[in-house]
Amino acid sequence: MLKIINGRILTPQRIIEGGSLYIRQGKIEAIVEGDISVPGKVKIINAEGLYVSPGFIDIHVHGGGGADFMDGTVEAFLQVAETHIRYGTTAMVPTTLTSDKEQLLHTLATYEKTRAHNHKGAQLLGMHLEGPYFAMNQRGAQDPRYIRDPDPAEYLEILQQASLISRWSAAPERNGALSFGDALRSHGVLAAIAHTDAVYDDVLKAIEHGYTLATHLYSGMSGVTRRNAFRYAGVVESALLLDEIDVEIIADGVHLPEALLKLIYKTKGASKIALITDAMRAAGTAVKTSMLGHKETGLPVIIEDGVAKLPDRSSFAGSIATTNQLVRTMITTAGVPLLETIGMMSTTPARIMGLHNSKGALTNGKDADVVIFDDQINVAYTIIAGEVRWRL
Repeated sequence: MLKIINGRILTPQRIIEGGSLYIRQGKIEAIVEGDISVPGKVKIINAEGLYVSPGFIDIHVHGGGGADFMDGTVEAFLQVAETHIRYGTTAMVPTTLTSDKEQLLHTLATYEKTRAHNHKGAQLLGMHLEGPYFAMNQRGAQDPRYIRDPDPAEYLEILQQASLISRWSAAPERNGALSFGDALRSHGVLAAIAHTDAVYDDVLKAIEHGYTLATHLYSGMSGVTRRNAFRYAGVVESALLLDEIDVEIIADGVHLPEALLKLIYKTKGASKIALITDAMRAAGTAVKTSMLGHKETGLPVIIEDGVAKLPDRSSFAGSIATTNQLVRTMITTAGVPLLETIGMMSTTPARIMGLHNSKGALTNGKDADVVIFDDQINVAYTIIAGEVRWRL
């Protein structure tokens, strides 16, 4: 048994001051006020008044520590997972960039190999394929060479590996994108709206075909637009309005200013928002230049103002955020209460990914994925399934 004592335990309902958390065989067995003795051999962690939180779940991350999942090696996957665990990420969804079919299949094969070797880093929850079925003029830093319409011959071949894929992002207005959504739903893969010029009616149709998540809200998507002088709600307004759509946001304090963070929180509520890093390889490093995507064939980027940018500064090119930074930003910049912020970093992403029965909250019977941090959200311990995988 592992026992964490003297902590401020963040449950879904309240903060238990001076509480203790009991973990047995990788699961949460009990949460109590104060402390109780238990028989047998017990390992004790004294939280010394720090917060004891559910582990942070990042459902959209590309890299960190100098590596990117598009590097296509087991070593790169492990480097990213071991980098982000230092900041409280206990589980992540590795994310690709727009590329050709062969590279996507190779990345999936690498992911499968990695799972047997990932003993030190954050858990991997299945791949997120971001693209290549996007709107060209909403591509952001996605490589335009690979952007195309959904092709059943292509995506059905890739979906033969559906057990390795947890989500796939696409622009629902592209030719064939609605049938693509049907295929994702039939294979148990979450369909998300991203890098899109869709309008409200397109989003309504997308929902009917299985799209339930807006990828990095505001980034790479349409807002209010005019066609033949008439105004149309874009994906931003549609996602804020429609209860059927969950949203993810890059809460690094750069991609979205204070006012938009507050607007999204006020409109959607914590139960419909997942915080994501969208981090690229420079996260967790101090470099000033980097590569987005594959280390040799990706896009050169610069790091300044706390974000990655294309060299001509025409677009952001992914964040360099860590999950504890997201939590800090929502509390200090957006003014969101701690418990609700933690919910956006744990409970909501767990639900979105269909893992709410096992992850996302400190309750009896769930996986013992735990983060211990101070008032500034500096992480002291990261624990996965009852195993301490990182400590300060």
